[in-house]
Amino acid sequence: MRRTMMKGKIHRATVTDSNLDYEGSITIDANLMDNANIIPYEAVDIYNVTSGERFSTYAIKGEKGSGIICINGAAAHKARKGDIIIIATYASLDESELENFKPKKVYVDGNNNIKTPLLQAVN
Repeated sequence: MRRTMMKGKIHRATVTDSNLDYEGSITIDANLMDNANIIPYEAVDIYNVTSGERFSTYAIKGEKGSGIICINGAAAHKARKGDIIIIATYASLDESELENFKPKKVYVDGNNNIKTPLLQAVN
């Protein structure tokens, strides 16, 4: 049996911009992507804590250290600058892979800077 597990997430990121006229996607600070194990063009689910909207798109790598979280294209109708969101990815794993599996969880502050490792360990 296979199970779909959360592979990585960026928790409570702040949307820094939205661009309706850009090709659909979400631009994410490269540092956040690396730490959450998200690669360019990978499918991501977005949970908008502010509005309750939920949608899927794909990730585009933004400038490292910029803190950018920009919602692009039609998805810009679902999240606005200042909204708090969760960005999550999932993977399909065999039962045998579950024992040693640990998702990458990245917790950020209001400026999308990674919080201390001690806070990241909190479930």
